[in-house]
Amino acid sequence: MNVEQVVVDARGVQLPGELAVPAAAAGLVIFAHGSDSSRHSPRNKYVAHVLNRARFATLLFDLLTPTEAQDRRNVFDIPALADRLRATHEWAGRRLDLSVGYFGASTGAAAALWSAGSGSDVHAVVSRGGRVDLAATHLADVTAPTLLIVGELDFDVLRHNRDAQQQLHCPNYLEVVPNATHLFTEPDTLERVADLARNWFQAHLHG
Repeated sequence: MNVEQVVVDARGVQLPGELAVPAAAAGLVIFAHGSDSSRHSPRNKYVAHVLNRARFATLLFDLLTPTEAQDRRNVFDIPALADRLRATHEWAGRRLDLSVGYFGASTGAAAALWSAGSGSDVHAVVSRGGRVDLAATHLADVTAPTLLIVGELDFDVLRHNRDAQQQLHCPNYLEVVPNATHLFTEPDTLERVADLARNWFQAHLHG
């Protein structure tokens, strides 16, 4: 597997990232991290490792520059984050000829769904503990098969995801992980997230 430290040119904004491409990759999964996180998120890196073993290429990158991240308004500016994700998707498309899926966490999941509902050529979406309520205006326009993963004990986010599922018209499924809170730090819960994501992308992301 080829692992490369890259700099994503997102319409003139330089964003560091890590691109991992296994031999005969089955597709590319672009990660959108949540608030107070980055490309170094240990949870996203674990999921990426599981996807790499299943022959998916992965791109973890910083949605914001360090200066941008200091302003909390940027962290919750979902339209801007979705545009940054689309720009990264375009950058990746110039490097790899692979079908693309999104894996979004927390606010990053909102950006992923906003982008998917805005015409991005994305083939599958997985949301982990997603603040999907922040993408409510674009949920009905999502066409990519979408998996919503929420912890059983993440009560507010679970309620938001149940509401969001009623607004999605694409193939979708809500998976509630028993005994898990928002960050899936409980034993075996993150492993469950990774297995669910891998299975979803294997079913819906090809080429």
